[in-house]
Amino acid sequence: METTEYLRRYEENLKQNLLQYLRGKQLLPASGPIPATPDITDRWETLAESYVTDGVREVAKYPLCALGWAMYLGLAMAKYWDDGWKVYSKHPNLYEHLRDVRGFDQMDEVVRFDLLKWDCEDIVRSCSQMALDMIRHEQIEPASPTAYYVYARSVKVLYQMGAAMGLTHLGYNMIRQ
Repeated sequence: METTEYLRRYEENLKQNLLQYLRGKQLLPASGPIPATPDITDRWETLAESYVTDGVREVAKYPLCALGWAMYLGLAMAKYWDDGWKVYSKHPNLYEHLRDVRGFDQMDEVVRFDLLKWDCEDIVRSCSQMALDMIRHEQIEPASPTAYYVYARSVKVLYQMGAAMGLTHLGYNMIRQ
């Protein structure tokens, strides 16, 4: 199977598994499209390089953190979008801003307690574990190019799910009336 097709299929499977889980927990709309905005979705492209660089350093020892912090990043972007995207969108790298408050290790607490005031740790941990289980099920050689790309696709999906969960939590349903 071609690598690009393999990665696309992996990403779609992870997304569908997380959607089912989060919908079951009533953290996303039960059906239809998930909340998303081009502002948040497109922002991943500017955040991904520095996030993935930091995450790759942590993945061997702290895989749930290296995966889950991407979901916190998505949650934070939803909050920033709701609070005033015109101001926040001008920041060159909101991931680095969040990370640098207390460091990568404490970024989850910055997002949960300082920014969101919502303890969503169990949900993020469960989603991260689902992603890690899928990665391990793939039996990919560690530190290989495929492992890198699967990790990068995983954190992208977790970011998207975090943003969707954040927008839902803030009351957005993104359905045109």
